[in-house]
Amino acid sequence: MAEGRPPLDVEELRVARRPTVYDVAERAGVSITTVSFAFRQPGRVAATTRQAVMDAAHALGYVPSASARGLARGATGAFGLYSFDMMLADADGGAAPVPLEAAAVPEGDPRVFPLYVDEVERGFALECRENGRALLLASGAPSGAAMYDIAGRVDGLAIFPGTHSLDAVHAIAQSVPLVAFNTPGSDASFSHVAVDNRAAMTGLVGHLVGVHGVRDLAFVGEGSMYDFAERLAGFQDAVAALLPDAPRPGPGHEGLASTEWLAALTDLAVTDRLPEALVCQSDQAALVVLDVLAEHGVDVPGRVRVTGFDGILAGRLSTPALTTVRQPFEHMGRTAVRMLQDRVADPASASQFRTLPTRLIPRASCGCAGGDPADA
Repeated sequence: MAEGRPPLDVEELRVARRPTVYDVAERAGVSITTVSFAFRQPGRVAATTRQAVMDAAHALGYVPSASARGLARGATGAFGLYSFDMMLADADGGAAPVPLEAAAVPEGDPRVFPLYVDEVERGFALECRENGRALLLASGAPSGAAMYDIAGRVDGLAIFPGTHSLDAVHAIAQSVPLVAFNTPGSDASFSHVAVDNRAAMTGLVGHLVGVHGVRDLAFVGEGSMYDFAERLAGFQDAVAALLPDAPRPGPGHEGLASTEWLAALTDLAVTDRLPEALVCQSDQAALVVLDVLAEHGVDVPGRVRVTGFDGILAGRLSTPALTTVRQPFEHMGRTAVRMLQDRVADPASASQFRTLPTRLIPRASCGCAGGDPADA
């Protein structure tokens, strides 16, 4: 710290101006070069030093600027959308190059694209265009280091936090208007867009019980992410309310709602101890379930009914077509842009929490062979 200079008052600094790299360096007791490396080239900085820099940045609400000229004017004209890519490592230098020749590009797999994130992105992009906003897209490893980079380039940021801590999200929200998709609404420093997972599960379980007479159901998935945990809780509440005298879960069924659900499912399929219906935490999980059941000759929906959640394209194309709960992806993306616009127009305004409705889409995997006429 400079001699004779009083210590930084964090709250006064946040109100007066954006924190700078100099403020972070002073608070962490390092050089500005070290701060830059901590964000841009973390492998060149000792872990303890990098943590000290990150702690200082979190405390100050600092994000590194990649567009100083725009920020000096107070605006960049762009919104950002950031997602954690669980397939990326912190140092992903060994990825195979993308083929340039059209003939060498492999055929698209709907289980990989488009997914939930991709469809929300489309709504976000459309709303940005209609509001005259440029769009900056980024993704990175779950450590979130790249999130600081994009935050320094935009006037507002929307994120998919994934399974990791929201500490970095909270820190960035001190400097940049921020919206998070499908996170708990407990942090009022940023806005939230979510769907009513519990109500959706009540409707899905009600369909299986009321239309198909199912009495023995099991949830499939570990419930690790916020969305998945909400769906599991909604499933449990719906079963308790609709089937108060339902039979106790069969042997091995409890393993379906754990991190070892795939092994538990395989064992139940091999020994023919499956419940009447498998309610999966997501479409991607449900598609894996359909694969396992087909591999072991289990008839869907004759022997067991299977449902998903999200409404991705791959579920419509599966065999049998997947009964699911459709999230309003485009509307979620558009809503996030509108919330950022509101916050940019009035930085002192309160954060918002929007919960959007879902739609049940019955298809062949639950026994509704005709499907939903609107699902076309």
